[in-house]
Amino acid sequence: MNSPDVVTFVADGALYAVPVSRVQEILDLQPVAAMPNAPAHLLGITDLRGENIPVVDLRILLGRPAGEDTPQTRILVVWIESRGQKAIIGVRTDRVIEVTQLDDDAMRPVAEAELLRWSGQAIAGIGRCKGAVVSVVDLDNLFKSLPLSAALEPLPALAS
Repeated sequence: MNSPDVVTFVADGALYAVPVSRVQEILDLQPVAAMPNAPAHLLGITDLRGENIPVVDLRILLGRPAGEDTPQTRILVVWIESRGQKAIIGVRTDRVIEVTQLDDDAMRPVAEAELLRWSGQAIAGIGRCKGAVVSVVDLDNLFKSLPLSAALEPLPALAS
């Protein structure tokens, strides 16, 4: 049995992957309009063929320090499910590597997560890609506990 295809990418020197079925497209770095009073992980909004797409910094979401943009910086446009609705989000990564499959069709949870006092809920499992350790990101869980999820809800109408 073949494992599903994944898109591999790098953030802060670590290798990550998401299922290719969750990736709408991969964008070169483009302008992002900063939002006032936004949390650190929300870089702002970018235009995607007339649609406003929030862009988040994967490094910050994963508890890593922010990094500088480089010519290899990319925005993964992915879909997440939040409160039963599909939302399109841009995820800034340091570099996208390739579309591939995990070695040996194997992805395992981090069994020691509780012992290490690490929730690990943002990681669906750990696999290997060409022998290198790769953390497969659980996009829905990554965004579930963030204020961004609430930002995806429609704003209430203002009272006159």
